[in-house]
Amino acid sequence: MRDRLLQLIAFLILAGFVGILFWRVPRVDLGFLFFITLAAAGYDFFLYNRRR
Repeated sequence: MRDRLLQLIAFLILAGFVGILFWRVPRVDLGFLFFITLAAAGYDFFLYNRRR
């Protein structure tokens, strides 16, 4: 449970950082890169530990 909470906090911090960066530098190509970054982190967060 504690590991899952720490993963969630880390994901939210990453999403916040990427969101602020995209807010300050609104470019389409960076938006795609940010989306791919959050998608990879989300995949890792939601699907990686479900195998156990």
